[in-house]
Amino acid sequence: MVIGQGFADRHLTSEKISRTVRDGVSTLAVDGKRVLIIIPDGTRTMPMPLMFDLFEQELSGRVASLDYLVALGTHPMMDDEHLGKLVGRKVVDGKVGKCNIFNHHWEIAENFTTLGVIPAQEIGEITGGVLARDIPVRLNKMILDYDQIIICGPVFPHEVVGFSGGNKYFFPGIGGSEIINQTHWVGALMTNYKIIGAGYTPVRAIIDRAAGFIDRPVACFALVVTHAGFEGLYFGTAQEAWKAASDLSAKKHIIYVKKPYKRVLSVMPTLYDDLWTGAKGMYKMEPAVADGGEVVIYAPHITEVSYTHGGIIEEIGYHCRDYFVAQWDKFKDYPGGVLAHSTHVKGLGTYDAATGKEAPRIQVTLATGISKERCERINLGYLDPASVNPDEWKGREDEGILLVPRAGEMLYRVQESVSKAA
Repeated sequence: MVIGQGFADRHLTSEKISRTVRDGVSTLAVDGKRVLIIIPDGTRTMPMPLMFDLFEQELSGRVASLDYLVALGTHPMMDDEHLGKLVGRKVVDGKVGKCNIFNHHWEIAENFTTLGVIPAQEIGEITGGVLARDIPVRLNKMILDYDQIIICGPVFPHEVVGFSGGNKYFFPGIGGSEIINQTHWVGALMTNYKIIGAGYTPVRAIIDRAAGFIDRPVACFALVVTHAGFEGLYFGTAQEAWKAASDLSAKKHIIYVKKPYKRVLSVMPTLYDDLWTGAKGMYKMEPAVADGGEVVIYAPHITEVSYTHGGIIEEIGYHCRDYFVAQWDKFKDYPGGVLAHSTHVKGLGTYDAATGKEAPRIQVTLATGISKERCERINLGYLDPASVNPDEWKGREDEGILLVPRAGEMLYRVQESVSKAA
């Protein structure tokens, strides 16, 4: 049973938010128990300080310990200053009072435990034959130190899994590299164009199947937020809460346009500090860009391709899916998650193995702090950010030109369009 509610036409009141948290945690048998809450990092929009306060209010007097684990995936570690901004409290040595706020140290192999393996045959059935390979299910072993796990995070359209949230906070949030790479590559093979905002996808099915190996009770608070306010909050199992939130997200986070645009300027907020995260300015726009059109990612503050995976991306560059598939022997040993990111940024396209010619459907141009030379080396377009005046892009929708002033979360689609075959 799902506790909570959401609205497509109005915001939740503070009273409704508080009541949902109170009613949700009251169903949990956590008195005298150790509780771990898994939360997003700073690249996700959500009122984490409010939720932190409510959890403290409702749980601190009941539980033996209340700690937090930041589901970084493979994002950079957060220092005390950034953790403090995330939770709205002063963090000292990773602590707020008695609460620990842990980074998920994905880079340390000893931090993981293997819970099981999803066999290749089952993966093949789930993906319709797109991929058939054993997937070891590895997870941060810290969860074994707790009696109750609570996921708390927002739900948005997502390029790999359809909609974020729910069990995605385990995989990739605190998951091992094998499941991260293989699920991301499945999403890439299906393409962002088809997956993003598509509801329950094969990638989501793999993640839910993997979460079934966890032998601790898991509950979930799934949020639906916009910059205007708090639209929805649902509590239940990870699957139930996610389903309710994703249904509302489809109403709140997808903008339907009458016809595709020729040029889009995606203005990226500073919470995206490298192209790895800032590329959402492409992911969320690709379905609404006309063949031969262009997405310009405008982010003068971004100077790095990826703080974690930049070296690999410098080697392989950005290419469409077919470029990698046609030369699989050359690329098969690279991490699937990085290959997937590459294809999501480049978008749909074709590759002729005979001529070595790649033909992307649209152009992706960076107007960032990344130099022209590096843009050319990684196979993306370059535009001097100093030459861009976002005001000049305003009000030109009739010309096929769109300004997205805070890109990265709202998905744009052409109304009643049929997804292209990929």
